[in-house]
Amino acid sequence: MSQSTAAGRRDSGRIGCTESKCRGHGLSLTDGAPGGAPPGSRFQAVTDSNGFLSERLLVVAFEGWNDAGEAATGAVGTLKGLLDVSPLAEIDPETYFDYQFNRPTISTGEDGIRVLEWPSAIMYGPTSPGESAVPLAVDAQLRVSGTNAGNIYLLLGTEPSRSWKSFASEILDAALAADVGGIVFLGAMLADVPHTRPISIFVSSDNPQVRAELQIERSSYEGPVGILSVLAIAAEALGIPTLSIWASVPHYVHNAPSPKAMLALIDKLEEIIDVVIPRGDLVNEAAEWQSGIDVLAGEDEEMAAYIAQLEQARDTVDSPEASGEAIAQEFEKYLRKRGDGRDGRADGRADGRPGPEGPRQP
Repeated sequence: MSQSTAAGRRDSGRIGCTESKCRGHGLSLTDGAPGGAPPGSRFQAVTDSNGFLSERLLVVAFEGWNDAGEAATGAVGTLKGLLDVSPLAEIDPETYFDYQFNRPTISTGEDGIRVLEWPSAIMYGPTSPGESAVPLAVDAQLRVSGTNAGNIYLLLGTEPSRSWKSFASEILDAALAADVGGIVFLGAMLADVPHTRPISIFVSSDNPQVRAELQIERSSYEGPVGILSVLAIAAEALGIPTLSIWASVPHYVHNAPSPKAMLALIDKLEEIIDVVIPRGDLVNEAAEWQSGIDVLAGEDEEMAAYIAQLEQARDTVDSPEASGEAIAQEFEKYLRKRGDGRDGRADGRADGRPGPEGPRQP
């Protein structure tokens, strides 16, 4: 399936695909999804003085390769529970998932009926789009608040097994139908970083206007990618500006969810999109996560020594007097201690920046 363009132009100057067109691609839209008029129009990004952050923003995370420690999906899942949102669109799983690789799960509902949940991708939108949220004091710890709260849309799902081009086309059809004007991708990668230091966060964009507005870098990574990069490239080709936020997760605790990385992603997202996101129990969970690893390291001399090496490398990079040469020398020394520094993981670096599909993703 070739990448589709939107089918009609809305009064706002942006456009969305018609409901029938999206359904023809296998996408199920709820009643009331915006449609449009003249066919053949192309989406044009809004370039007014308010910039990227004035738009409806779709925050995206996928289970799979881009979700170390379940940090990205955990962050978006947390947002989902704190926003007044409802499903707008859902991908048909039959088209994109290999059930032997991403198996459905079964659970028992409150009514006692056994229910299957299939891998998919669901887009959520605010029940009152565009409205700012100023919660009552009793709701301050329960709801996202701020002038942009009513502009936040969410996409949460599982990385597809096949047909990524068609999958990206359907996702972007849904984004256009919802009048989304910008996309924020959340990701997390395993890296050679210590759990005892703040989680490293890297923000990048391929869009020059977004980079200028937020004073961020462009990714220079070249290599294998996940579905986030495919969606980002396709969105930019349609004129939808994108932004990526990545967290580094210590590789030696990759089997456990990382609330500390989840918290770091939420902190950065809150800073960038100018809303207030309640943390709930997440701060305590992050502290308990770190304490639990401390206990394990205290019982394993080899692990403790390795973590000390990571700490030394990280502290060297973070020190104010560190020069580029000093950082390079420290990293080279660190690699010599560990052989070639590669064991099948992403090439996380001593400064905590993830490797493939992380900060340097295309």
